[in-house]
This record gives sequence, C-alpha cells and structure tokens, in this order.
Amino acid sequence: MSVKIEESWHRVMAPEFQKEYFKKLISFVKDEYANHQVFPPGSLIFNAFDKTPFDQVKVVLIGQDPYHGPGQAHGLAFSVQDGVTPPPSLRNIFKEIKDDVGKPIPKSGNLERWAVQGVLLLNATLTVRANSPGSHQKKGWEEFTDAAIQKLSEEKEGLVFLLWGAFAQKKAALIDASKHHILTAAHPSPFAADKGFFGCRHFSKTNEFLKAQGQKEIDW
Repeated sequence: MSVKIEESWHRVMAPEFQKEYFKKLISFVKDEYANHQVFPPGSLIFNAFDKTPFDQVKVVLIGQDPYHGPGQAHGLAFSVQDGVTPPPSLRNIFKEIKDDVGKPIPKSGNLERWAVQGVLLLNATLTVRANSPGSHQKKGWEEFTDAAIQKLSEEKEGLVFLLWGAFAQKKAALIDASKHHILTAAHPSPFAADKGFFGCRHFSKTNEFLKAQGQKEIDW
C-alpha cells in the first residue's frame, strides 16, 4: 500500500502500512472523504509528519482530535490555519507562553513555525467528520499514532513529551521515561486550564532540557 508521507517517517512506519487495521482504516477514511465533509483536507492528513521529519523531532505535543469546523484543521495538533480565530485552548497556550517566556501573543494560530523547529504536533486521531467531534475515533488512527510514539521512544533519546490532560497522559505508557523527558499538566481548554495548565511553565522547561542536551531551543 502506497502512503504519501515524509520519507524518514515512511521508513519508520512502513510495517504499519501492511497491517490489517491500517488497510481497514484507509478504506474507512477514503469512504468518509467520498461521502461526507471531512477535515483536514486529504493532502494534509499527514501534515504533522511531513512538517517535522522523524530525524528532526525534538518535542512531541499530543492532541486528541482535529478541529471539526470549516477551515480550521490543517493536520497539526492545536494549530489553525492563518486567518482563523485561535480557539480557546490555543489562546490559553499563547497566554501561558506569554507568562512563561514573555513572548507576545501572536495574531495567527498557525503553529507551522513550531513544527519546522522540531515540535511534532501529533493528534491521536488524524481525521474527523465536519461538525462531528470524535467521529473518526476507534477506527485505527490511535493504533497508528501510538506506533509513531513508540518508534520515537525506542529509536531516539532526550525528546520532550508534552502531555496535557488525561487523554494525552495515558500515552506516557508508550514512552521510556529513562530516555526521555515527560512533562504533564492539565489540558489548556477553558474547562481545565486553571487546574494546572496555567503556571506549568512547560515552554521554558522544554528549552532547559534541550539546552542541557546541547540542542537549539524552540522559539515559541
């Protein structure tokens, strides 16, 4: 099965493309795109992988589902396309960055600038039907993205994993904590941000880890 994904990720994930669950997943996704409005656009399903090659990953930020409103999702967790008003969770992320590292809140919610610096913005589920949150969960995407997390844990060292909220924190079981840095906090959504996301200082802490390893810090 031919999957269009960045070359270094294709090498790492090739065994998954041959598995039965992935073949069923691709069939489901193709049918959904043919018969419904689905986000992100088909060419951007693997955008997180394409923008942040396996060899360049330094930080992994795990989300759950793509945005399900028109024009929002473009294949990067928490990110929205230029010209789209940043959703509440992203506004809270920017607020924490301002409080943590003093960076002004940007006008655009497009996080491609993080992705090209080595921040893998990975949603557990990579597609969603319009206006139907969670509609593509438990169809196989989670198995695929879990495999990606495990490959990163096994083949790399010194990554920083940002796990916000209970869903993301369950992914800690896939990560070798003796080789990597795991930072956990409440989810940045308005319902939870006051319970431990605000004040977590994950952005400065991430850069401290990277600097200690002789790596370039992230310009948040």
